[in-house]
Amino acid sequence: MADQKRQVKRTTRAERREAEAAAARARAEQAAKERKQQTIIGCIVVALIVVLVAIAGFFVWRAIQPSGDDQSSAQSVDEAYTAMQQVELKPAKANDKAGFVISKNGYDDKVKDAPTVAIYMEPLCPGCASINRQLDPTLIKLMQAGQLNIELHFLNFQNNKSSDDYSNRAFNGAIYIAEHDDDPEHLLEYIANIYAEDFQPGELSNYTPTDNTKLEEQAVKAGVSEEVAAQAFSGDNEYVEWLTASNNYTIRRPELFNSSGNFSSPTLTINDQYWKTTDVSLADMTLVDGFLKSIGLDADQVGKEGAMPSIGADGKPISLTE
Repeated sequence: MADQKRQVKRTTRAERREAEAAAARARAEQAAKERKQQTIIGCIVVALIVVLVAIAGFFVWRAIQPSGDDQSSAQSVDEAYTAMQQVELKPAKANDKAGFVISKNGYDDKVKDAPTVAIYMEPLCPGCASINRQLDPTLIKLMQAGQLNIELHFLNFQNNKSSDDYSNRAFNGAIYIAEHDDDPEHLLEYIANIYAEDFQPGELSNYTPTDNTKLEEQAVKAGVSEEVAAQAFSGDNEYVEWLTASNNYTIRRPELFNSSGNFSSPTLTINDQYWKTTDVSLADMTLVDGFLKSIGLDADQVGKEGAMPSIGADGKPISLTE
């Protein structure tokens, strides 16, 4: 009887050890399984992070690239000029440097002996909007009185800072208006409308989608006929190829480079001479006063026919800092 009891005890202890060993194996297997799952999850997380970083990097890269078809920085200004001339559909009113000249006589008919201010602008550019709001009312008064010629240059290099090709659409429409509306003041008013503080969209993450209907409304408000405005923003965008080619040419013109050796907007020239808007601040002047001094005209002469700027049609801008 005693031997049988001892045998039962030994069997019970063996079974208990076997059960404990089995439990330990099960725990080890479960731990290994959990480690494998955590490794897989970790790999997935790392992969997602890599993808997200790549996507973010792409959009940052895209935001700083020119929007033109030819993004090669190696393209020379002469090659860009040739490419612009080879575009099949070119606006008839643009000159050989892609400018639209406006005077009191209309398009492409400069007033003799009057200086010419050229304005290089991009529709999403906040600085261009600021220049327009401050300076253009005075420029228009001077132009209407025959004291100044205005030359407009349209750019689209910030088109990729919008989500819906805003720069292409806004300035394709401007070119169409110039070609099909004989009153240049309608074009100037349209530009003022799209640069207005309560209209101009932001850039990149601050951009507000702006459809053609809204642009068409600004054109009609500027005096453009409903028929011309509707066609300007019909979606055909027939001048975008030329707009892009002229943009690529303009941004490579060394005479338009700033002190850092690059092109930036807004850029203004007076009688083809680069005008440093930064000198206005250095001289502690308003933009209007600085411009008037640069062309040699007193403020009380603005809008008076016959009172001509002293630099004439060929003189250099008068320095504001000397």
